[in-house]
Amino acid sequence: MHGVALFIAVFLACAVEAVEATTIVLAAGTARDWRSALLGTGSGLATLAVIIGGFGPALSKLPIGGLRLFVGGLLLVFGLQWVRKAILRSSGYKALHDEDAIFQEELAQARKAKSGKRLGVHDWYAFTLSFKGVLLEGLEVAFIVLTFGTIQHQIGLASLAALAAVIIVVIAGFALRKPLARVPENTMKFIVGIMLTSFGIFWGAEGAGAKWPGKDASLPAIIAFMALVSWILVALLRRRHAARALVLAQAHVVEVTLADEIEEDETEILQSKTFRTSLKAFGDFWFDFLIGDDWRGTVGILLAFIATAMVNHSGAVSWWILPVAVSALLPMNLMRVTR
Repeated sequence: MHGVALFIAVFLACAVEAVEATTIVLAAGTARDWRSALLGTGSGLATLAVIIGGFGPALSKLPIGGLRLFVGGLLLVFGLQWVRKAILRSSGYKALHDEDAIFQEELAQARKAKSGKRLGVHDWYAFTLSFKGVLLEGLEVAFIVLTFGTIQHQIGLASLAALAAVIIVVIAGFALRKPLARVPENTMKFIVGIMLTSFGIFWGAEGAGAKWPGKDASLPAIIAFMALVSWILVALLRRRHAARALVLAQAHVVEVTLADEIEEDETEILQSKTFRTSLKAFGDFWFDFLIGDDWRGTVGILLAFIATAMVNHSGAVSWWILPVAVSALLPMNLMRVTR
């Protein structure tokens, strides 16, 4: 993979996460207390640094084949989740991601929450809201940087891309003192989803023993393939959505657009007063991170890895199995959720 492709992929992915984290911190500071919000931000970054310090060296010691398989699988889970949501938004089945609306919602929730002082922190709610937002979004940034950089032996370049994205987003966010509503986040998520999925296919197949024709030169072809598949699915679903809207209109029925799938409330874990609820929310985050929103698709990916390894072991060409599997799993999920 060329250094430019690595830089662009990491930059865009980290920019998306930085926008979401900045929105949360801005809401906490604007509605509550800036000092507590910034203290929570700093604590989240410090905790993140400790996690990276322990996880990074361990990740670099894994065998390269196993690392590619592991990272490829996680990228496929992560990337396909973004691609599915982007396709649903582009076809009209899902509302566009509105960072300004999210900011207003966070702001309203922050203003309603009870204030309280704990452990020397003036506003515990503002502190914990910022801490959780920075930590959870930061974990995804760290994962992207460590995995991309370790596999390509370019940790420095990946870190530079992530740092540039975070700095630009944070400066813009705090300079405007409002969410980055003008950032085309839906488009960015679509592009990043396609790129992460493509990298997942490329590395996952290599980890399972497949040999790509042209080696790294195959990556642009995989990206183009995923873009084509996504474009076709958007066109088909858009036509299907329009036809259904016409039928409902003729029947004088008001169509209800497919609602956004229920996502974890950004403040749920923070407002909870019980350890059990907090632990469950944290577990839900990791389940979503490792398994994703489509467990059937995750199982399908694992089976595709196994099939790739078995076909490769028999001496036959196996690189094509994962792209075919992904191009089948993606529409299967979309058809299921849009029925």
